[in-house]
Amino acid sequence: MSVHPHDFVPRSTLRSVFLLFPYRSTLSLFKQLPYGRISGLRLCCELLRSDSMMRQALVTESPEVQSQPRHSHARRREKIRIIPLGGVGEVGMNMMVYEYGADIFAVDCGHMFPDEDLLGVDLVIPDTTYLEERRDRVRAVIVTHAHDDHMGALPYFLKKLPVPVIGPPLACEILRERLAEHGLDQTTQFIPVSPGETILLGDVEVEFLHVTHSVPQSLALAIHLPFGSIVHSSDYKIDTAPIYGPPFDFQGFARCGERGVVALLCDSTNVEREGRTPPERSLMEPLDRIFAMAPRSIIFSCFASALHRIQIVLDLALRHRKKVFVTGLNMARNIAIAERLGILSIPTDHLLDLSELRRVAPERRVILTTGSQGEPLSALSRMAIDEHKEIKIKPGDTVILSSRIIPGNERMIYAMINHLFRRGAEVFYEGVANVHVSGHAYREDMRTLIALCKPRYLIPIHGEFRHLVLHKHLAEEAGMDPDKIFLLQNGEVLEIDADGAARAEKLNVSRVLVDGDEVGSIDDIVLRDRRRLSEDGMVIAVLVVDRATGQLVAGPDIVSRGFLFMDENEPFFDQCKTVVKRAFDDCAQEGKQEWSVVKEAVRAKLKRYIKSETGRFPYILPVVLEI
Repeated sequence: MSVHPHDFVPRSTLRSVFLLFPYRSTLSLFKQLPYGRISGLRLCCELLRSDSMMRQALVTESPEVQSQPRHSHARRREKIRIIPLGGVGEVGMNMMVYEYGADIFAVDCGHMFPDEDLLGVDLVIPDTTYLEERRDRVRAVIVTHAHDDHMGALPYFLKKLPVPVIGPPLACEILRERLAEHGLDQTTQFIPVSPGETILLGDVEVEFLHVTHSVPQSLALAIHLPFGSIVHSSDYKIDTAPIYGPPFDFQGFARCGERGVVALLCDSTNVEREGRTPPERSLMEPLDRIFAMAPRSIIFSCFASALHRIQIVLDLALRHRKKVFVTGLNMARNIAIAERLGILSIPTDHLLDLSELRRVAPERRVILTTGSQGEPLSALSRMAIDEHKEIKIKPGDTVILSSRIIPGNERMIYAMINHLFRRGAEVFYEGVANVHVSGHAYREDMRTLIALCKPRYLIPIHGEFRHLVLHKHLAEEAGMDPDKIFLLQNGEVLEIDADGAARAEKLNVSRVLVDGDEVGSIDDIVLRDRRRLSEDGMVIAVLVVDRATGQLVAGPDIVSRGFLFMDENEPFFDQCKTVVKRAFDDCAQEGKQEWSVVKEAVRAKLKRYIKSETGRFPYILPVVLEI
């Protein structure tokens, strides 16, 4: 469909886009507009006059719009630097930096959940020091789609570097709601874009291509340079008939391939799965059968961003004359945003408030909820242990977990499933029923994308290291030269120009830990202490000392937490008291005035005794109280 610049960007937004980027001449601006597009030309002239500025960001409809190369021959010698700050060698925390000349922009800024050894840590986010040190050159951050592993770290990034956010409307609106929690929604500039549009970030031309994924409005990028294009696939699968929106853009990727793709950065998540990724519509029939045979309430759990899946549930509920209820903050928020944007089609009086649940017979209820990964505080987990205020699982209820079991979450998920079965529910989940399809490309989809783009170089991304290696092998089977496939690490710089590609320096990047309101301030000592407390517990030795004389007037007392049960080990703890008193008595009189000396002596001797008696190393905390 032909799209004019003023058809998709409000006047105020387009003017703000003009203010983002370096000066360019009016004549250059006019030459970049196609003949016959007078309306777009007049709009640009009007905005330039009204703002009295010569700044521009040209938004066009496709590569054909600019029939002549914009770049001089000299610029062909410039290098583009590709720098992953997250998302390679791991699943999550996706962030890629592109640097060309004076211009820098980031693609995605996601978080990941912590490993088990990062006790008490809420999130892990990328280290953006490289960008912060070059803040005057950073033009924007582009969000490819509305998943937290691609945009979840933006609230923390934008506090340090308030740059414009470019992305599809759905991602922008969900992110706006998220930023409101951090007080950033009013100060952040959002620039919504759609497939087929092209923008300029300084002197870098970025085209947006539509890809199909588990969330609607997902985008890939084609970064057009004088010596070829860089294609960044982001997350994708090839779906020719999605529930919402256009199919995978074969023509757009093929057009990039004909133009010349110098490098393809491509999703590696499902490289271990042969064949093609099943389409979202393939779930309609198996879910329809489950809906038809369910004798009582249906509780359907999926990710809050799985709007294709949610539309299927809404359609099936209508077909089977059931009413839909929603529980879970993110689920309700995303559904409201998607309905407002026209992504979800919800019939009148079909989606009811949870307060009306008791007015609807159990056999006519469908409850949409989050918690498919067994998160302890999620709505579904609370239902499973009968702690949800409004919803109680009864014998005959049907529970559908429509998501993959993410590695690391197995224990929580299966524990929740066991609780659901104990309450008499029939539970359907991946592995026993066809209730989920992936949003990531299988191997045949990967081969297709490589064939469409015909890249000179391949850079596997979005996967653990084994995924990247297997993606490399797949490309070699497809005929690519192994020397032209780069397996990067986070912080490793790849430089590409007209003459070739080569590794450059390795940046010192790390993971930034988020613990409550603290970002990046958690050190290894804190994490080590938390691990020790979780593994061996804690022993507290309390002494009450006369401030004037330095004499022990009460105690010592021993408190054990997570180490040994005191009532069953009284002789052992009595001996611990003796060890503590002896350590105090052995301190010199002057030393007894310095509580740090007393504490260290008590800690050392008590640690040695406990190790000799139990072979364990609890955290020992001496406490000296003065009177």
